[in-house]
Amino acid sequence: MSDMQQYKCPCCGGALEFNVSGQNMKCPYCNTEFDMETVKQYDESLNQHKPDNQSWEMPSSQWGDGETGDMKIYICKSCGGEIIGDDTMASTDCPYCGNHVVLMGQFSGDLKPDCVIPFKLDKNAAKEGLKKHISTKKLVPKLFKSENHLDEIKGIYVPFWLFDTEADAQVNYRATKVRTWSDSRYRYTETSYFDVFRSGSLAFQNIPVDGSTKMEDDLMESLEPFNVNDAVDFQTAYLSGYLADKYDVSAEQSVSRANERVKRSAEDVIRDTVVGYNTVNVNNSSIQHRNGKSKYALYPIWLLNTTWRDKKYTFAMNGQTGKFIGDLPVDWEKFWMWFGILAAIFGSVAYGLLWIWNFLL
Repeated sequence: MSDMQQYKCPCCGGALEFNVSGQNMKCPYCNTEFDMETVKQYDESLNQHKPDNQSWEMPSSQWGDGETGDMKIYICKSCGGEIIGDDTMASTDCPYCGNHVVLMGQFSGDLKPDCVIPFKLDKNAAKEGLKKHISTKKLVPKLFKSENHLDEIKGIYVPFWLFDTEADAQVNYRATKVRTWSDSRYRYTETSYFDVFRSGSLAFQNIPVDGSTKMEDDLMESLEPFNVNDAVDFQTAYLSGYLADKYDVSAEQSVSRANERVKRSAEDVIRDTVVGYNTVNVNNSSIQHRNGKSKYALYPIWLLNTTWRDKKYTFAMNGQTGKFIGDLPVDWEKFWMWFGILAAIFGSVAYGLLWIWNFLL
C-alpha cells in the first residue's frame, strides 16, 4: 500500500479541491480558500512527520498466481473504505465518501514530476466544449445532438516526458519543375528533376511524449499544443479534485517517439527553405542529437464519454487551452446530398471552363 494525502479544510473538515478560477485550494463546503504557498508549507510540514504504517499482510491463499495482476489496495483515511486501483493510479476519489486522495508513494524519489500545468478550465467548460464541438459539425445527425447522453466526465493529469535537444540535420530532397506549353495541335509538358541538399542546426525544447499506455499517443498529440510557460513546480495539492496517473512508459522507452518527432519537424522546417519547385519530397535524411535531456511533467486533460444508440463515443479537451477533439457519427443522407450539390457546382464550372477554352482555341 502507498501513503495517501488528503487536504482537509481546517474550518469544517471538508476535502479541499484545486480551484481553477482562483488557481488556489478551495473548500466546496464552506468556500474557504487557501493560496498555494500556504498549502505547500502545510505539505512540507506533513513530510516531517513519520507516516502511519497501514500495511496489512494478506493471506496468500486468497489469490492464485497472476490473479491480482497490477492491482493495489489503498485505505481511505476519511472513512476507512478500500480503494482498489492499478500500480499507475496516483490521484482518485474514494468510492464511499467521495473525498479526493493523492497517493503520495507514486510521486516519491525518481517518480516525482518536475512540473505540472494546472487545470485552467473546469468541468462546465468541458461540457460547453462538447456542445460547441457537436454544434459546429454540419454532417452530425440531428438526433445525436438531442439524444446523445453524457455518461462520464473526468479531469485527468496525464504523465508526459518533455525532451530538449539540439540537432544537426542533413536532408536530401527530390524536387521537380514542370513547364507546359501548347501549339495549334498539341499541349506539351516537360518535367525536370533535381536533387536538393540542405543542412542546418536546430534546437528543440519541451517535445512532449505521452508516458501512459492508457492514452493513445495520436489522441494526446491531437490535443497539443500546451503552453509550457504556465507550468509550475509540482505540488500534490494541484491533483486534489482530479484523477492522475504516474507514467508506465519510461523516458528511455519514449526516446524513439521523441526522435520521430524531431526528425519529422526538422525535415519540415528545412523543407521551407526549398523554394521554386513544383514538388518537393524527402529522399533521405540524417539527424544527429546533441545535449539531449528529459523531464517529467503532468498535463491536464478532460475526458468525456457519451452514449448514443448503444454506441460509446469518447471526446477529449485540453484542460489548459480548451482544444477539443473526438469522433462523431455521420448523417450519410446529408453527406450524399451535399456531395451531389458540390458535384453539380464543380461540374458546371468545369463545363464552363471547357467551353471558354474551346472558344479561345
